[in-house]
Amino acid sequence: MLKVVVYDSGYGGEFFADRLEEELPIIEIIRVIDWRNAEKIQSNPKEARKIARADLRPYIGRVDLIILANHLLTLTSLKFFRRKYKNQRFVGLNLKKPISPPKKDTIILTTKPVTKTINYYNFILHLKKRVKTYALDSWPLKIDDGELTEQEIREALSDHLNRDSKYQEIFLACSQFCELTPKLKEIFGHNIKIHDGFDDTFKEICKTLRIRGSFKKIK
Repeated sequence: MLKVVVYDSGYGGEFFADRLEEELPIIEIIRVIDWRNAEKIQSNPKEARKIARADLRPYIGRVDLIILANHLLTLTSLKFFRRKYKNQRFVGLNLKKPISPPKKDTIILTTKPVTKTINYYNFILHLKKRVKTYALDSWPLKIDDGELTEQEIREALSDHLNRDSKYQEIFLACSQFCELTPKLKEIFGHNIKIHDGFDDTFKEICKTLRIRGSFKKIK
């Protein structure tokens, strides 16, 4: 059985692993979730890379694939890991890159460290549409602790509620935020399009592991 490590610093990694396990029951998923260093991994790219190297050292060269289920770590360190450990395959949870620019203006929910990366800047340029970025640095840890309330979500996004907003697509650029998809659909309406990067990452995982298709249709 293929062995795959899912690495993250919080509930986003657990959520990603749950979805992957559902889609690919033929692989063995090893969850490496560094809850203790969550704040450092989510806020400091240099520290995140250092911590990730230590956390992943026991698995490098011993598993079929390591998945960085963390947007910041992927944006800043995926290329480093691939160069450093050429005999180990890595995949990262990256920002979804649409084939063509979205038809509607876009909201991106992320954290400030992500917005400071060159890859995020290039992503914004690629969209070629009006983009509203919300840097919600307190949300990941609140989601991990189960403390983020619907009222806080509504207050943070109040500019685009209770009026005829042109923003009809949401990109989630933090793995913990994927947990909010049902709530965001409830708040914005079920016609809102929400992109969390899982589908693209799943396709790359299948390609890397040479697995054709999925066992369940991705919605």
